[in-house]
Amino acid sequence: MTMHTPPLRLLLVAALATMLSGCYVPKETVSIPSDYRKRHPIALKEGERTVAIFIGNSRGGLTPVQRAEVMSFAQTWRRESTGGVIVDLPAGSPNEVAAADSLREIRSILAASGIPPKAVAVRPYQVGADKLAAIRLNYSRITAQVGPCGLWPEDLGPSNTPAYQDNRPYWNFGCANQRNLAAMVANPADLVQPRGETAAYAPRRTTVLDKYRKGESTPSTFANDDKGKLSDIGK
Repeated sequence: MTMHTPPLRLLLVAALATMLSGCYVPKETVSIPSDYRKRHPIALKEGERTVAIFIGNSRGGLTPVQRAEVMSFAQTWRRESTGGVIVDLPAGSPNEVAAADSLREIRSILAASGIPPKAVAVRPYQVGADKLAAIRLNYSRITAQVGPCGLWPEDLGPSNTPAYQDNRPYWNFGCANQRNLAAMVANPADLVQPRGETAAYAPRRTTVLDKYRKGESTPSTFANDDKGKLSDIGK
């Protein structure tokens, strides 16, 4: 019996090790996506566009530059707004009376630019007596946003963290590029889906097809095509 004792012990140790290995559960680690577009996705949110009109204490009405600003505001409202126009009118400030006089001119410009009077709401706001208050024109719109950038959840230097050992891009990499792209896009909806195509210009298409059937050159020609020509190469 003594000769068979060591192999029996070895079998018991192996069986116990197998049972313990089956109970081991690895720790979950935070997974950082390698693609910067997934780490810093561009999200469409409802933001606000604001234009400030500064009115002096003794002035009633708008300057030519301010009229142009209000008209430009109205034109962009027709193109990108998701709601009505809210006018913040200063109250309790030295220019309160002048601002109220200028509001009538602002309303007339908005109406002449195609904004219905019912879509314009006025709300007063209190301002200190020592500040030059402004009339603020606001409307809501869809914006593309990313961030915030500049977050550093882990050190970039050598460490024992799994992220450093895996040699993956650091967290903030690509955030500025995504943020700049979101700020430059004219229509945030273009990031989600293409725009609908308009119908082709039938008269021009008919002219091109007629030239093609006759074997003629189809590009458009103009009377002064050769005016800015520098050489005759390619003729």
